[in-house]
Amino acid sequence: MSQGETVGPLDLAVGYMLKRAATALRAAMETALRPLELTVPQYSCLEVLSQRPGLSNAELARAVFVTRQSMNLVLRGLQDRGLVTRPATAPQGRALPSTLTPAGRAQLRTASGLVRAVEKRMLEPFTSAQQDRLLADLVACADALTPPDDA
Repeated sequence: MSQGETVGPLDLAVGYMLKRAATALRAAMETALRPLELTVPQYSCLEVLSQRPGLSNAELARAVFVTRQSMNLVLRGLQDRGLVTRPATAPQGRALPSTLTPAGRAQLRTASGLVRAVEKRMLEPFTSAQQDRLLADLVACADALTPPDDA
């Protein structure tokens, strides 16, 4: 494409369609999680902590795709609800490792079921093999744009 050309019809632009799908997925997840009074970043934080307990604020922010400042708000909200715990002082350095509480694990089980239902609805048009291919293709797209030092 030469400078000044557009990408063409948006429904044929991969980047546009990826963003459209991501936006639709997030909206459906927000709707599903609303009865639990959880946002998508809060749910994502619980999910990441269940798989990688003890992460710092900065590590969680990177894993959940939010800023460190936003993660502070996410963690404070989860901590105020008794879903996450953090020590009052850092065991070493300045990082305060976060872990799920039993209430956090219970909330995550419920939330994960709701999110799985959203993903199932999104993937209904695809066969199992197509779903595997879609996942592999999305990983390849992300890897192609991730600088080597971020991988």
